Amino acid sequence: MVLGAILTPCNVYSGLKIGWSFNMSIVAALLSYGFWNLAAAPLGARHWGLLENNINQTTASSAASIISGGLVAPIPALALLTGQTLPLHWLVAWVGVVSLLGVSVAVSMRRQLLVVEQLTFPAGVATAETVKEIYGRGAEAAARVRVLLAALLVSGLVKALESFTAWLSSWALPLRLSGGGMMAGRSISGGQLGFALDPSLLLVGFGAIIGLRAGLSLLVGAILAWGVLAPMLLASGAVELGADAGDFWYPALVEWLLWPGVALMVSASLTAFALAIARRRPVAVETAAAATDEPISRRAFWIGFGATLLLAVVAQTSLFGIDWITAVLAVLLAYGLAVVAARVVGETGIPPIGALGKVSQLTFGVLAPANLTANVMTANVAGGAAGQCADLLNDLKTGHLVGATPRLQITAQLFGILTGSVVGSLAYLALIPDPQTMLITAEWPAPAVVTWKAVAEVLSGGLSAVPAGAIPAMGLAAVLGVVIACARALGPGLIGRLAPSAPAAGLAFVIPASNSISLFLGAVAAAIAAVVAPRWSARFVIALAAGLVAGESLVGVLVAFLRLGGL
Repeated sequence: MVLGAILTPCNVYSGLKIGWSFNMSIVAALLSYGFWNLAAAPLGARHWGLLENNINQTTASSAASIISGGLVAPIPALALLTGQTLPLHWLVAWVGVVSLLGVSVAVSMRRQLLVVEQLTFPAGVATAETVKEIYGRGAEAAARVRVLLAALLVSGLVKALESFTAWLSSWALPLRLSGGGMMAGRSISGGQLGFALDPSLLLVGFGAIIGLRAGLSLLVGAILAWGVLAPMLLASGAVELGADAGDFWYPALVEWLLWPGVALMVSASLTAFALAIARRRPVAVETAAAATDEPISRRAFWIGFGATLLLAVVAQTSLFGIDWITAVLAVLLAYGLAVVAARVVGETGIPPIGALGKVSQLTFGVLAPANLTANVMTANVAGGAAGQCADLLNDLKTGHLVGATPRLQITAQLFGILTGSVVGSLAYLALIPDPQTMLITAEWPAPAVVTWKAVAEVLSGGLSAVPAGAIPAMGLAAVLGVVIACARALGPGLIGRLAPSAPAAGLAFVIPASNSISLFLGAVAAAIAAVVAPRWSARFVIALAAGLVAGESLVGVLVAFLRLGGL
């Protein structure tokens, strides 16, 4: 729980910054192994075994994945749309209830997906292999922990220096270019469009994790959006800059560019999701292992599911004024979509949480038209349940491979949700005390929030919510997303390998170009390391990248708390 409390703010910070989060299972396993071995001699601690570490990483990763409960997408989107911000105690209750619903789905699906069908769950397999390796070779684990902590220290110091400089002189490390002035003179510079170096090691770390395909796709998307479309929009007058636009024009331009970007992301994600379901493997015959596997009590499941259903309905009706029929339908839809997400994650390793959230938004756009709150928060139930379900099934896969007891892992997940709900809510409120002025800015692009807000506006207000000229761009982007997703899934080997990542390219439309450049540089650095030093890369790149993400995130959250205290 302590590790979960440390790692949760990292995902809240990065989720609001670039819309992505990091699976903390391997990081938690490495940190706990290093801590316990350091404490063994001076404190007389007992041996920290493989199964104990499995319970540890289950708890910590479930805490860190609490952001799927809505903290970095639907909850801030609701604040932008309606001005409603939940106080701390209700925010904790809401994300906790949504996450508990995902646990109940995972419990019901565990035996079928892990034991009978034996789906892969790549993230769970990777964690299991890592844990086995560090217990087989203890020195290896110690080396990885040292790399992780060193990267964490460097990244944290850079962020602390940047924040201190901003505090002293009211400007952050100014690596962005300046000049050009307002559009009255039609003078445009790269810095005004965001083409500059960003001093964020968190972005470099994420780039190393996402890989070269996604990194290249982000760069291509940034060039198309901010290097080609943005100057055209300014020259044609489709986007007008206000008097307060200054020398960095991201806030004005993103209001137009987000629409084709969202269309590209949603169409590609939904197409990939549909293709994954259509091509899923047939159900396998129950094996001998299934017969001896410890089952989860059906009675306990139905009691738990009934309780979470009741809690979720009460939370929706009391906090957001959603009628009880719509609330019940939201829970049932959440169950169905979480089952689908579990199967997709089991086969591909990629959780289609964003796409599933859009499916839910479209569904309730029909059932509860023109109701922004119902549209966003019922979809929050579906997306949050799917996210926690996928996380727990990955951890249960790890436990299945190392011989852990499912009942104890599920208990660990519950403690993780408790931790993540409290710490994640505190971190969110500290980082974003005023969502309406702080979000969708250069400092907090919040691309996931942009997507949820845009879909809700279209479903509520119709096409009138879309800026002039953006509808044809949305249509072209949607077709392109479908084509790219089909090429990746169904095309010949070479085409499938060369096809870009449409969700990553779409993301580049809604984050500053400087962010995409940093992510690209991180991906390139990791790719070069894999070629030049493949053994070193396999051992240390993930640990180093995780340290870069954690260092900046933790210092960023600490700075936010200090500002909240008036320092």
